[in-house]
Amino acid sequence: MESENEILDDDLVYLKAFSDAPNGQLFIGEGLKHVPFEIKRFYFINKLENPKAIRGKHAHKELEQIMFCANGSFEMTLDDGEKVKKFYMNNPSVGLRLRSRIWHEMSKFSPDCVILVVTSDYHDENDYIRDYAEFLKHVKKQ
Repeated sequence: MESENEILDDDLVYLKAFSDAPNGQLFIGEGLKHVPFEIKRFYFINKLENPKAIRGKHAHKELEQIMFCANGSFEMTLDDGEKVKKFYMNNPSVGLRLRSRIWHEMSKFSPDCVILVVTSDYHDENDYIRDYAEFLKHVKKQ
């Protein structure tokens, strides 16, 4: 039986993609259809000019997110407390689902990288686990 915070192979989310070359591409995702939850919040990260930057470095107790690389590329590392998986994000039509209680770190950003994130709930600072040792204690209790 899988645990709720296990990193699953089916955690990739695929958007509808339409190409209208040379007039661009269109990517469509709908909450509760392509995205497996109602979208309560979204944000994006850009201007990742420091090639040695590491972002994320936290987990959430309840919140779920899906991260898309809208432009450029980056590396995503997911850790469920037992195993670690790395994903190379460079396709705007494919997102990566971060379930609750998954430690995540983003690194190796291309200079043109833009990350789009959709979330299952509104911001709540109490939902964050920002210390890795605390994260390990939290997932072992589950």
